[in-house]
Amino acid sequence: MSDVAYKLVDRDEWSAARAVGAYAGSAVDLADGYIHMSTAGQLAETARKHYAGRSGLLLVEVALRPLGQALKWETSRGGTLFPHLHAALPMTAVTAERGLSVDAAGVMRFDDGGAGWP
Repeated sequence: MSDVAYKLVDRDEWSAARAVGAYAGSAVDLADGYIHMSTAGQLAETARKHYAGRSGLLLVEVALRPLGQALKWETSRGGTLFPHLHAALPMTAVTAERGLSVDAAGVMRFDDGGAGWP
């Protein structure tokens, strides 16, 4: 299992979460009862499948160790294990943020024009 995971978030939602010190999750996360995250290897497909055509996003890197038992590796419909956080995401677990949009083809385009990350 990985030591870090990634979360694509709406920039405005993230700003509000930052003000209170934790991110409760997107509308989809709240409906599902956990915060969806992706590993580095899963991130491009997550962006393509769920965020194509969206702008005003942040890619957030999360250290998994501080999340303790609230982090569960759970099987998706395709049989792949994804990291799911069954609690609010504390800002203390966030190790990096980077602004981006996802084009219509589902490719992440970083605001700073740099190459892909992770």
